[in-house]
Amino acid sequence: MLALGRPVTALLDLALPPVCAGCGAEGEPLCRACRPALELRLALPPGTPLGLLDGPPDPLVRLEWCAPFAGTVRRALHALKYAGERRLARPLGEAVAARWERCGGGGELLVPVPVHASRRRDRGYDQAELIAEAAARRLGLPMLPAVERTRATTAQYRLDRRHRAANVDAAFAVRRGAASRVAGRHVVLVDDVVTTGATLAASASALLAAGAASVAAVTVARER
Repeated sequence: MLALGRPVTALLDLALPPVCAGCGAEGEPLCRACRPALELRLALPPGTPLGLLDGPPDPLVRLEWCAPFAGTVRRALHALKYAGERRLARPLGEAVAARWERCGGGGELLVPVPVHASRRRDRGYDQAELIAEAAARRLGLPMLPAVERTRATTAQYRLDRRHRAANVDAAFAVRRGAASRVAGRHVVLVDDVVTTGATLAASASALLAAGAASVAAVTVARER
């Protein structure tokens, strides 16, 4: 499902004015006073230590994120994922783009990390795809939902770190017909939250198997 178009969003704003996910003020899905919560790492240099032992999990060449998964950022992501507040995709995606621009991340193609088809049907959309669409507009790069989740997996937050990699092992594949658009390109994965990086690594492996030149990743938040 595509992101809400501007005319539809405008009508929705009139019918159901957005409420800030951070402070509850009416007027914007994330008000100006709360948006700096998404910029906590904006000014940090690229390659800031991740605390993930030896850095980005193999085979990712780079991993960036905007802010810790806490407070306003956590509430905003939960509102997007579980409360149907799609309007939050725009500020979240723009924050992802701003961090990626500031650290000189580069890349040729944005690819969202997908939810399983059954979860997308239940939710009506894929939050990572909406975030990636907003980030792509800001970065001036194409966005392609090139990866699919081939089997339903247990939500990663329900598992300890030891079991997360096994949970998503071989759970992703490049969609039929997308391999030619991925081959030889430097791909940037986009997702909402990273913890151990197991989901990103599994998605990256699928892209590299389809011929991608390299795979990096950027997320809205990091949960320790």
